[in-house]
Order: sequence, then C-alpha cells, then structure tokens
Amino acid sequence: MTTYRSSFTLRRLLEETRELTVHEDVGHQIDAALKIIDEPSSVRYGRGKPLVLALEQVGRIAFRHEEWEIVDRVQRFADYAAGELPLSILEMHYDNGARSRQEQFMRSMASLGAQQAVSALDVLCEGHPDATASDAREFFRGIARSMDSVSIGSGDGGVRLSPQDADRLLWIGRMELVVRDLQSPVSSETADLLDDLLTNPEAGALAQLVELRSRRVSLDALRAVVDEPTSSEGALHACLKSQDWIFGGAYVGELVRRQYAPDAILDIPLLRGDGSLHVIELKRANIKDLLVRRSGHVMLGASVHHAVSQAENYLRTLDEAHGRILAEHGIETRRASATVVIGHPKYLHANYSSDEVADTLRTYNSHLARLEVITYEMLLDSATRMLALSSPEKPDSQSK
Repeated sequence: MTTYRSSFTLRRLLEETRELTVHEDVGHQIDAALKIIDEPSSVRYGRGKPLVLALEQVGRIAFRHEEWEIVDRVQRFADYAAGELPLSILEMHYDNGARSRQEQFMRSMASLGAQQAVSALDVLCEGHPDATASDAREFFRGIARSMDSVSIGSGDGGVRLSPQDADRLLWIGRMELVVRDLQSPVSSETADLLDDLLTNPEAGALAQLVELRSRRVSLDALRAVVDEPTSSEGALHACLKSQDWIFGGAYVGELVRRQYAPDAILDIPLLRGDGSLHVIELKRANIKDLLVRRSGHVMLGASVHHAVSQAENYLRTLDEAHGRILAEHGIETRRASATVVIGHPKYLHANYSSDEVADTLRTYNSHLARLEVITYEMLLDSATRMLALSSPEKPDSQSK
C-alpha cells in the first residue's frame, strides 16, 4: 500500500522553488501543489496522490521551459510525497543546515574509526612490541575476517533501528564521499604512505577487488528487495540507480538527466558506446499475472503488455524529438532501445517453472525490434554470472 507523505519541510522547499522560477505557468502549478498541502485534512499537511500528480506536473512544465534545477527538485519532491524517499534525503540536498549536520556526522564516524584503529594497534603493540607493518596488516585482516561471525540477535538484545537510523542508512547508500586536498603540512609518514599506495603495482588489483566487493553488496541488496513481496518500483529503482554494470557491459554509464522529452521521465537512461540511448523501464517484481494460460497456451499477461506499450511510447517520443535532443545533449535517440524489467517467477499465481517463463519471454521478444522484456530473476542471474567471471581465481584453482 502506498504511504503518501507531506510536511512543513516540503512546503518550505516548494516555496523556495517558487522563488527560483521565472515562468508564471511553472509558478502557478507550484501554487496548485501548495494549495493541496494547505487543504484541511485529518493530518496537519495535505497529502495523497493529487499532491504527487501536481508535483509531477510542475516537473513537466519546468522541463518545457528548460528549468532543469526545478525539474530535479520536484522529481525528488514527488518521490518523497509518494513515500519512496525519506525526508532526510530532501534535507541533505536542499537544507544547508541539515547537510552540515550530516557532514559532521560522517566526519565524526570517520574520526571514530581512526581512533578505534589506533586503539587496536595499541593492543597489538602491547603484546608484540616489535610488531612490523606486515604484522599490523595481518592483525587488521584478522579483525575483518572476524566480522563474518557478527550477526544481529533475534532476542531483546538484538540491534533495533529507529526510523531515523534506517533513513540514515539509506542516505549513506546514496551519498558521494569527496576526499578534499589534505591540509598542509602533511607529515612525511603520511606522504610516504600515500606515495606507496599510488605507486604500488598491486594498487590496480586492489581497486578491482574493492569494486567487485561493492558490486556483490549492491547485487545482494537488489536480491533482498526483489525477495520482499511489498517492494515498490521506487525501492527497486533505488537499488539499481548508478549500477549500470548490472545490465551488461554494453553501456558507458548512466545518464544524470532522466527527462529528454515531455511526458517521458525515464527510470534509468543508459548511454551506449556509440552515443545512443538505452531506456530501462522498471516494474514491480511481485506480479502474479506475469504469465497466463489461454486455450492451453502460456502467454504473457496484461501487465507486461502495458509496460511494453509505455516503453514503446517513450521510444516514439524520443524519435520525434531526435534533432533537438542530439543538438542540446549530444545523445542519439533515433537508434534508442529499451529493456523492460518486470516480475519474478516466484510470485506467479500458478505453478510455472523458470524455463516456461524464459521460453515464453524468448518467443515474445523474438517479435520485437528495439525492445526486450526480462524478469528480475533473469537480471540477477546474468549479473551473478558476470561477477563470477570477473572475480580473480583462487590460488588453489590457479595451481591445478
């Protein structure tokens, strides 16, 4: 069930956005959204689907006038009003005070981690006064390995997260850490350490291992969301955002802008190596009528046809605006293609095997030209195989 939201903060940010626009029709639509928030209701601030639709309309009008800052703002506002984005993320983007507090929190966490590392080294040196840097590295590796044994208990002593803490975890997952220039003077020990790290021939391999680890964590997070029956499209989108590798190696990266034509806000726009656009359209994983049986034949249900029609309309709209998009953004949309990710065999109302799902989709896709339909199971399986192929071989396998 969708949980719509509104707040004083949303109202204040909308008023600030109203001051940013120079076009009256954008301002009038913002006023309409503010009117919904101010309507008397059982809660302090008006909310609901009308507010979400009004905010999305602000984005469409602002897009026509190329007010990109307002488009980005109201897309986040609409996600918050629809219950798909916590308030803390809005504050992090648009409230300088809140952002400063979040940055201070991260500084404190980093400082605490460094202090704990020093304490751990003190413990090592007490027992081994002659410990070397190699001993210290092995010591920390042991600590890291021991973390695999740490878990959250099921009793009253288990870890409990407040809604605020849960929002902070989501915020941490979306943030970008920026390491600024170190203040001078830098100690000679620190300079030597940085120089050794950057010139070490194994630095590339280490970076690859870190990236693979990050991808495994991202894939596990996506799998967990897919396995949750109540997960919304917004939750799935949050897991897949900035994870273009999951869709294969044919893409340069994910584009920041999600809207290039009116009434076509793309879930995940990817750029191919030849400069053309590829659209990822995300639907829910829990779709019971993904497959239906008619006259003894297994076929795709209405939800798939609806999603495909939506993607086809996006491609048509992008085709029609091809010249303008190429001139303004340097993106080729005449050769644009799309992938619809929808459903999972585990949620089907009838007992269809994964092979039946794959065969039905294969038949369906064989009649499509610029569009493909896959399930979340297929997406996860493909990404898992890709990670397995990218992982370095274990020493035992290399010696055989």
